[in-house]
Amino acid sequence: MHHEPLPLTTAIRPYAWGSPTAFPELFGTPATGEPQAELWAGAHSGAPSTVRGVPLGELIGRDPDGLLGRRTLDAFGPNLPYLLKVLAVERPLSLQVHPDTTQARAGYAREEAAGVPIGDPARTYKDPHHKPEMVCALTGFDALCGFRTPENAADLLEALDVPQARDWIAILRSGRPAGVTLRRVFGRMLADGARDCRAAVERALLSGPRDPALAVYAGPARACPGDPGVTAALLLNHVRLAPRQAVFLGAGVPHAYLGGVAVEVMAGSDNVLRCGLTGKHVDVPGLMGVVGFRPSLPHVVPAEPEGDGRHAYRPPVAEFRLVRHELSGRSGHLLPGGVPRVLLCAEGEADLSGLRLGAGQAAFLPAAAPDARLSGKAHVFDAAPGFAAARGGASPGEGV
Repeated sequence: MHHEPLPLTTAIRPYAWGSPTAFPELFGTPATGEPQAELWAGAHSGAPSTVRGVPLGELIGRDPDGLLGRRTLDAFGPNLPYLLKVLAVERPLSLQVHPDTTQARAGYAREEAAGVPIGDPARTYKDPHHKPEMVCALTGFDALCGFRTPENAADLLEALDVPQARDWIAILRSGRPAGVTLRRVFGRMLADGARDCRAAVERALLSGPRDPALAVYAGPARACPGDPGVTAALLLNHVRLAPRQAVFLGAGVPHAYLGGVAVEVMAGSDNVLRCGLTGKHVDVPGLMGVVGFRPSLPHVVPAEPEGDGRHAYRPPVAEFRLVRHELSGRSGHLLPGGVPRVLLCAEGEADLSGLRLGAGQAAFLPAAAPDARLSGKAHVFDAAPGFAAARGGASPGEGV
């Protein structure tokens, strides 16, 4: 049984949208000259962290009670229910959406029955789980998330002054229910027959539109020329997070991350449906069946002060919550046992009950470990299951 903090060796994923400089500048890691996009701290099979050469998931399999604790096991089975990441975004990520649990179970069963291999790039559902996620900015961080109201989207398109977009604007201003008009225009924007209109919109974005609200949408146009997602992105809200601000993305909410560095915590799922801004598999019909076509403002998650430099982010899901520890070198913070925690030092140097963590380093605190002491002069993120955050009596794993 494990009773002490475990040092994690983490993986960095070199996706094309990543930054070649952000991680070396923040964490002092070696620069490779290539993009470094995501640092993963957790047990996800895609790039599991290791403890002295052993994958964390393998250690959990050997001692699920000791590492996860009974409450986590009862809720989620013998799996760490979340994954902690750091994102370094230099180019836009794909315009995407995640399914709820019911949709994920059905999609997974459908592709299993069809015999689509899990490793097939065209496979959409890698598991039967939902994938809520939350990002907390380390630098200024730009994202698109949730649909604008039809009227607001029409205003933005009109500001482009593109005659070819008049039909879309007319539909948005038709006064019909918002879900109907958003679905219709979004689908038309992604259709093959809209290529000429999309090209005109792209030219207008690249020409330097006078409306400042349009400036952020020029970034995807520069990064992904000819991509249908450039135009479809105009239907989404732009949110710019200042450092320490967080936003939650639930099932059915279309989104794309545009730039900046952030900590991300998410349920341990791989289910992503994409429609643009990507070189990966695009599944427009599948995405259209999962997207929630309703206007929604970005779901900003407040940082709830817990005293002495601690702030908690509690999104409305059971899989995870996040605590930000700003340590000033005084007595430190007590971390109660009983739940599995992944801790990541984002800045400075921390001590976790005798385990040193420098910037960019992570640790796993088993549920069976006694109450731990986190101290030092550092900025540390602490992820754990978010049982207390579930709203409305939803059962663990269900979309909220």
